[in-house]
Amino acid sequence: MQNTQTNLDQKVADGFGDEWSRFDQTGLSTREREDIFNEYFAIFPWDKLPAQAVGFDLGCGSGRWAQVVSTRVGTLHCIDASDAALAVARRNLSTQSNCQFHHASVEAIPLADGSADFGYSLGVLHHVPDTMAGLKSCVAKLKPGAPFLVYLYYRFDNRPLWFRAIWGLSDGLRRVTSKLPHGPRYLCSQVLAGLVYWPLARGANLLSKLGLRTDTIPLSYYKDKSFYVMRTDALDRFGTRLEQRFTRLEIKHMMEAAGLRDVTFSPDTPHWCAVGIKN
Repeated sequence: MQNTQTNLDQKVADGFGDEWSRFDQTGLSTREREDIFNEYFAIFPWDKLPAQAVGFDLGCGSGRWAQVVSTRVGTLHCIDASDAALAVARRNLSTQSNCQFHHASVEAIPLADGSADFGYSLGVLHHVPDTMAGLKSCVAKLKPGAPFLVYLYYRFDNRPLWFRAIWGLSDGLRRVTSKLPHGPRYLCSQVLAGLVYWPLARGANLLSKLGLRTDTIPLSYYKDKSFYVMRTDALDRFGTRLEQRFTRLEIKHMMEAAGLRDVTFSPDTPHWCAVGIKN
């Protein structure tokens, strides 16, 4: 059947299905999952949610965030454009009776407009053709006063010129590796995880223990992360064909244009995480 959905790159969705099939997050310890979860959700206003809140995880992937969120709410709708990813999420969330699963893209979220008490989409909307339209689709499902949390890749607007130049080189490499078949793509990403991610991350960790600043060191975010996380994110980074990046100001403007107010950004990594309230 011909794909009539316009805000979906099927090859990207298939790539993430392959990623979550390889890295189903069972290799992630409970403590590390909770630590990373807290980084993303640090600014989420849990106290604004009603009892037995109903919300959605747009682009749920393996369900790694849903595993934590589902324990705090009434019902969580897990939505993903990849059948393979959704199969992993179903398996990881098999003990959570309050999760419902939907195979759908962002432009076809199977929830009534104005029905959700909250929503979030982490690391997803920068991988669809029209990020602004995707954001509007998510916000449309929220009730007035409901919070929405989003994580979008940043355009290094808080980084020096040399840092951006290094990223430019890595992006050139991504444009090559992301077009490879799944097997070679995976192999390249794992080599990069071992030869680039691990040395830079562990070097930053050592410098941090010596009391030195490490925030300008590329990949210093991973200084306290396991190699499993590095391997997962290397495949994510170098295996994805479609990637868009935004400045903090651009994200704020998009969120407001989508119908969110009181937009707040997390000052810490990963950049940029932001939350807004539905008008």
